[in-house]
This record gives sequence, structure tokens and C-alpha cells, in this order.
Amino acid sequence: QVQLVESGGGLVQVGGSLRLSCTASGFTFNSGWMYWVRQAPGKGLDCLSTVNTGSGRTNYADSVKGRFTISRDSAKNTLYLQMDSLKSEDTAVYYCASIEFWGQGTQVTVSS
Repeated sequence: QVQLVESGGGLVQVGGSLRLSCTASGFTFNSGWMYWVRQAPGKGLDCLSTVNTGSGRTNYADSVKGRFTISRDSAKNTLYLQMDSLKSEDTAVYYCASIEFWGQGTQVTVSS
């Protein structure tokens, strides 16, 4: 059974940092793309960042470029999103995903 389980969300003040983790079971990180996606209250899905688990190539949305860093540890089958300089508009449910599977999401709330 394939599972993606996010953790690390929570409440943080504006300007603070959080690191999200996404641990995969039932499949391995050895190739293909992994994604961090968020959904703010009342809004659609927003793809923030991607990483190719084979090459390590990364991409970022303009809204998070320079503030968020995606990484992966293939040995641990874990994807990370380091989020710095958080803004109130970063408040959302954050999901990790592969092409086929999604996690259940973790809530990030940034308070001013």
C-alpha cells in the first residue's frame, strides 16, 4: 500500500520558519518528480516546488522562490520543504505528491 505522510506543520509567526517532511512507503524515491502543493482557504491548488528524485533538479513558484527549499533524502524515502521568512499568505494546507499519489496534508498557519 502506497502512502505519503506529511508532518511538520503548525502555527508560526510571520518571519518564522518551518520544515515539512513527507515520508513515503510502498514506493521508492529513485526517479521521477515529487511535488509540494498547497491550498489556502477558499483557493485552488498551488504547486510550490518540484524535485526530480533522480537528478535533484528543482523548480520553484515565484511566490516562494528564495524563501522555500525543497530537498529529498532517497535513503530515507523522505521529501522535505524548508520554509523560511514565512508570510501570512503562506497559511494553507500543504501536500506532498508524486505523479500518482498524494499525502493527507499538513496545516501551516502563519500568524501576524
